[in-house]
Amino acid sequence: MLARLRREFVAITMALVGLVLIAALGSTLVSSMTTQDAVTNALLRRALAGEGWAVAQIGDETGQQSADIMLAVTVDVTFDGSVLDRSSSPVSIPERTLYDVIGEALSTSATQGKSADYPIAWMRAGTTEGWRIALVDTYSRDAALRSQAMTDLVVFAVAMGALFVAVSQLSRWVLRPVEEAWERQRRFISDASHELKTPLAVIIANTQILSADEGLADDARRWVESTSEEAGHMKGLVEDLLTLARADEQRAEGGQGLPRSEDVDLTALVSGCALEFDAVAFERGCRIECELAPGVHVTGDPDQLGRVVRTLLDNATKYARRDTAVRVGLAPEGRRSLLRVSNQGEPIAPEDLGRLFDRFYRTDRARERQAQGGFGLGLAIAKSIVEAHGGRIWAESDAESGTTFSVLL
Repeated sequence: MLARLRREFVAITMALVGLVLIAALGSTLVSSMTTQDAVTNALLRRALAGEGWAVAQIGDETGQQSADIMLAVTVDVTFDGSVLDRSSSPVSIPERTLYDVIGEALSTSATQGKSADYPIAWMRAGTTEGWRIALVDTYSRDAALRSQAMTDLVVFAVAMGALFVAVSQLSRWVLRPVEEAWERQRRFISDASHELKTPLAVIIANTQILSADEGLADDARRWVESTSEEAGHMKGLVEDLLTLARADEQRAEGGQGLPRSEDVDLTALVSGCALEFDAVAFERGCRIECELAPGVHVTGDPDQLGRVVRTLLDNATKYARRDTAVRVGLAPEGRRSLLRVSNQGEPIAPEDLGRLFDRFYRTDRARERQAQGGFGLGLAIAKSIVEAHGGRIWAESDAESGTTFSVLL
């Protein structure tokens, strides 16, 4: 959980700062492009107006300096593109280039544009004999804009790299209180569970001794049996808490949470678990139907995977309507395996689906444990086991299809 929080903190921070950098660098690039376009258009308009060519001067501050040093030429052409006259500016242009750009200018209804093949911008105006077309070389301008764009990209990449290093270190400091609180909670659960095991064992042993006394009054025997039953439930809760605490500890240390890893015949495992629950399903008024692909194998801990299957079967048979079938399916899913356990019962509300695997969460919203209910830890343990195996578990539910728990391993 802490690793996920740290990743989210780094990702969100970098995304926000990255957007600010993109906006800042992008605005400067757009501003430069707008300024260069304005300078180019000003020179083109001057050329079309026949104002002549100014001579650039060192130290000029009139704002026209950049336009004056750009290479430009004007030509008068007929409506069919024949050149009538050319400006007397000291700028030469190859004939082929000139006619290519003239052809582009006359092939469109626009009065200005940029050549697709040459770094030349053009603008045209009508004359009595045809068109006057002004041409400006934009190579230097385009090169400057490309250089600025590359510089912006380098600045962005370096800034994001430095930010990643800084935010990664910052996230450790920011999340340290959360990490310490999580560690204290985990240790408390683990230590409390260990401390409760001994007194619970004593209580269970004492109630068993008292129950064996044939002279015990009936009322007292009911109290003893009730105490023994609740102590057994509490023992199960303590064992579940210890299981979750061990899984949390192994994840915190970077482990996979698998006591052993071996090739598991998942088909045989699921079939055996379903056979175990046949009698349970019969007592609960339902039946189990299996559709298992043969020879499905995974790598993992067979005991833990068996616990996942039993948890899903227990839930499915517990909440299935009477005289309905609990369907168990297993099939390959690409290079992985997909297990599905479905039942027909009361549909689970959409707002509950996302929290089914939270610890101590039950859809009945009741705080007390009901006769058929548990402590709300079974699915949380199943999720921790599946994730330790690199898999995913989720639930779907609606009134027509019922409730389906899926495990992808």
